[in-house]
Amino acid sequence: MPNNVLLKSQPKLNAIDSLLEITNLWVEYRTLEGTTYAINGVDLSLNKGESLGLVGETGAGKTTLSKTILKILPKQAVINQGNITFNQKNLLKMKSKEIAKIRGRQISMVFQDPLSSLDPLFPIIHQIAETVKIHENISWSEAKNISIEMLKQVGITPDRANHYPHEFSGGMVQRVMIAIALVCKPRLLIADEPTTALDVTIQAQILELIKKLKVDYGTSLILISHNLGILPGLCDSVAVMYSGRIVEKGDLRSVYNRRLHPYTEGLFNCIPELNNPKKDLKPIKGLPPTLKTFPTGCPFYPRCEESFEKCKAAIPSLLLVEDNHSVACFKYNDDLK
Repeated sequence: MPNNVLLKSQPKLNAIDSLLEITNLWVEYRTLEGTTYAINGVDLSLNKGESLGLVGETGAGKTTLSKTILKILPKQAVINQGNITFNQKNLLKMKSKEIAKIRGRQISMVFQDPLSSLDPLFPIIHQIAETVKIHENISWSEAKNISIEMLKQVGITPDRANHYPHEFSGGMVQRVMIAIALVCKPRLLIADEPTTALDVTIQAQILELIKKLKVDYGTSLILISHNLGILPGLCDSVAVMYSGRIVEKGDLRSVYNRRLHPYTEGLFNCIPELNNPKKDLKPIKGLPPTLKTFPTGCPFYPRCEESFEKCKAAIPSLLLVEDNHSVACFKYNDDLK
């Protein structure tokens, strides 16, 4: 772990309410081309029944974080440090057989590209039933009956059960993936950009479906997105991720009403306003860092219009500024004074 990072302890969740707690997590990708610093000291918590929106630009580390939770990282990935505690058990210390019992049963994930996540050689009923069979000691007939009921829940009629993935539209394929993810009624659902490549109308339908099923099954949710505009009404809290770090987090109302980090403000400036369609959007200048080299200062300072000398010297720690609202920015951090 680089020595220019300033660390401060974060408040702990009540063990009774806590479902997921990530502490000081560091993940790297090591290849022949060098090292990519994908996750750099992430602390994140989720209570039972809550929904968290994880937002940031492409390359911020959101998908790597979700794959680390499920331990489905590629072989080039190395978890240097940290803990991921789910339901009072450390997932990172579990063996392959132990974590396999949790995937799909207690933690499920909806991936960005649903069609590439389905097997083109098998009908969808087989693929949903297979998930049930892995975790339940029941017959194929029973598993298929459960799967048909789950298809109804996501708005797919039983007569489509024996169709193959290529016979469905993008929105319908995403519904199939949601059915697979929720058929075993997991305690945590991770939805990674679930509306990518869908038109606006279908996006709204998918988000409403996730919201409804979350309530019906009492499932906690981590919704990964680059669009802050889709979180209200679906998420209780939000964490903004940049360059493999959480730069701001808090309950959704606090973050939306008072954006503390310049990067968060920049993301909001990229959201069109329905009541002011002629308003010019203000993109964030520059590009996100490649993470091939670890930054010597705040990763956002080359793009930040409010940066000053202190920002180049060290990485600000995530500090609690007000109730349930933390930020990593030297505007609020006096560590170097």
